[in-house]
Amino acid sequence: MNQIIRHLKNSNHVFLCSHINPDGDAIASVIAMGLSLASLQKEITLYNESPIPAVYRFLPSVKRIVRHIDRQTIYDTAIVLDCGDLHRIGKAASFVSRIPVVINIDHHVSNTSFGDFQLIDSSACASVEIIYRLLKQMELPISKDVATLIYTGILTDTGSFRFSNTNKSAFTICKEMIDIGVDSYYIARNIYETFSPGYIKLLHKALGSIEISKNGKLSMITLTQEMLDETGARPEEVNGLINYAKAINNVKIAVLIHRTFNLKGKSKNQGRFHVSLRSDGTVDVAAFASSFGGGGHYRAAGFSVESSIADLKSLIFNFAEKI
Repeated sequence: MNQIIRHLKNSNHVFLCSHINPDGDAIASVIAMGLSLASLQKEITLYNESPIPAVYRFLPSVKRIVRHIDRQTIYDTAIVLDCGDLHRIGKAASFVSRIPVVINIDHHVSNTSFGDFQLIDSSACASVEIIYRLLKQMELPISKDVATLIYTGILTDTGSFRFSNTNKSAFTICKEMIDIGVDSYYIARNIYETFSPGYIKLLHKALGSIEISKNGKLSMITLTQEMLDETGARPEEVNGLINYAKAINNVKIAVLIHRTFNLKGKSKNQGRFHVSLRSDGTVDVAAFASSFGGGGHYRAAGFSVESSIADLKSLIFNFAEKI
């Protein structure tokens, strides 16, 4: 950590990014780290390839996250946050790899230890927990905005303190953030009680697509581009739908298959799919995801693959029979 701190204090322009289809922890980590560096008079660029989900657009300084890179700008440092593999940031991976120093800050057990410096702790409840410790070590004051971001990252990555990664630090840090002035009700209302009409319509179709494996241990939701088009839902609103499949009694693994695009020159059944996986804790879904070049946690992971929908479903249901 000390080497990272020394380097950051000597940096001039820092590029901060996280994985595509960002969740609350990824977004909060990028902004919280960025704002803290800005307080040290550092130039910062916050980036994510994907649109920010509507439920997180209330976060302070969220509009500073850009989706396009000015390749003429010279950066001396890149910080990749909440990302187990550099390629998970999307098309910008090759650009980031050419920045002189890459710092990898993450809490995924499947992290590949990329970059010049690593600050990885799989026991942390969220990446913002690691950022909190880093800011304390740097003796930087935590503003109300940064506190809001840290609280949000912990709240969402622990599933409102329901998931097994909820550790003692989750409660201790969140109490400190509330003492700083965080409005916990405001955050919860924005994240859990704000839905677009398109999302509600998509939820109806998603629930109708649920399939259960023969042994009853795996549930699967399948989303298509047609569903998004018909409902008017945005791609970023897909996050969270998998929890409905996970809540089914006796299910050990929940799967959400989302076709991201069709393959040119192939049949309409062929495409590129993103597969999200959630476990009740009895199955290591990160190991399954890693066999397809993905990764994540023991209980939550994902991967992308080119396949036909029939072959992909067959593969996953065959995996379920081994549980």
